Amino acid sequence: MPKILTQQQIDQYWRDGCVFPIRVMSEADAKAIRGKLEAFEQETGGPLKGSLRHKSHLLFSWLGDLVRQDRIVDAIEDLYGPDLLCWTTNFFIKEAHNPAFVSWHQDSTYWGLDRPDVVTAWVAFTESNEANGAMGYMPGTHTSDQIPHRDTFAKDNLLTRGQEVAVDVDESRAVTITLKPGEMSLHHVRLVHGSPPNPSNDRRIGFAIRYIPTSVKQIAGEDSATLVRGTDDYHHFAPEPRPTRDMDPAFVKLHDEITERNAQILYRGTTVKSYNDPKALPDRAA
Repeated sequence: MPKILTQQQIDQYWRDGCVFPIRVMSEADAKAIRGKLEAFEQETGGPLKGSLRHKSHLLFSWLGDLVRQDRIVDAIEDLYGPDLLCWTTNFFIKEAHNPAFVSWHQDSTYWGLDRPDVVTAWVAFTESNEANGAMGYMPGTHTSDQIPHRDTFAKDNLLTRGQEVAVDVDESRAVTITLKPGEMSLHHVRLVHGSPPNPSNDRRIGFAIRYIPTSVKQIAGEDSATLVRGTDDYHHFAPEPRPTRDMDPAFVKLHDEITERNAQILYRGTTVKSYNDPKALPDRAA
């Protein structure tokens, strides 16, 4: 029996490539997490950017807790079984009145994983709707093979390489994912999706958690992941520890090493070698 998802939701995920909304915490708890993020930003003098937006669950104990949160992981288990890794996490933050956007793309394009058994839990810490640049997707596109992409490195694109599908997208078919704080969507790694800028008066903050079964391999370089449920009998990824306090110097050092290594995979074939390279990540990018 499924733990969190209904059979209808499971069927929708496999049919459409996405299911939402799924309540994983109260709005008050989501607001508290936003408060922790913004307290850190205030202490450090500006919005979270560069490599700090990637693998953030290794830097902040409250995100280390979140990627293991039972309601989230139960939903992933309903789709992919009981032995699960958190492969990576990414903040997608759109500031108010900002031109930042996400082009139409498939997540699988540059990740280097050996098969498309990957699901993203996109957790909303603020409202995410048509008024503030919510994500939209093209139903059923996850059933296609990998679609060719072109790199743009566009200044306002939130993606690592500004990648976009190299085919025409019929935007009239797009479905908008509307979420309240504390809700999440689940989307397949091959799903074509994207989002427009945020013209509203408030930030739109989402946290993407990428989960894989332990049997998935990285075939483009050395990699690591966090075991969040079950056992890892395959050992394809170096194990990542769990932070017990925020910005622990040992974890900051480990995070730097891991994100630099990940950048080698994601930016392979380009001159970019780091998430902090200005070409890869301008100030407003993810």
